[in-house]
Amino acid sequence: MVKKIQKSATASKSAAGASSPLSGAIKDSAQQIWLAGLGAFSKAQAEGGKAFDTLVKEGLSIQRKTQAVAEERISEATNRVSGMATEISSKAAGQWDKLESIFEDRVAKALNKLGVPSARDIETLMERIDELNRHVQRLSSKTPAARKTPAARKAAPAKAAPPAARKTAVRKPAARSKA
Repeated sequence: MVKKIQKSATASKSAAGASSPLSGAIKDSAQQIWLAGLGAFSKAQAEGGKAFDTLVKEGLSIQRKTQAVAEERISEATNRVSGMATEISSKAAGQWDKLESIFEDRVAKALNKLGVPSARDIETLMERIDELNRHVQRLSSKTPAARKTPAARKAAPAKAAPPAARKTAVRKPAARSKA
């Protein structure tokens, strides 16, 4: 095309009416450019659907890869954060346990100073009472005559003892039977 323009330009210089062939060459070039554009447009229209589908497929594949990488990063971040949260909560629980222990110790000391028995003291006393009850049961089952004697005394009224005698009788320790 450039050669045609150069040939026509040299030919137009030699001829007297030089403006006509140069304008014809320009018109021919413009016509060829126009036709090339129409051909490219037609080809793009014909193959445009195929190219568009190809681009959509490539975009979908890239989107899937990107989503997979993003999900992987999110899961890593989630694991890190949950690990940190677990660690923090365990430290906090440990601190609460220490605080609770200190509080319980101080309350126990205050109650002890006031003379309030602890749960352990009450359990010990309950065990001791149970043991004494078992011992009393054993003693009462061994001496059946001892049960009858107080009943006989209640049935027969005794003489009224002077008040001084009653006090001494109460103060004297009872004789224990050896088992």
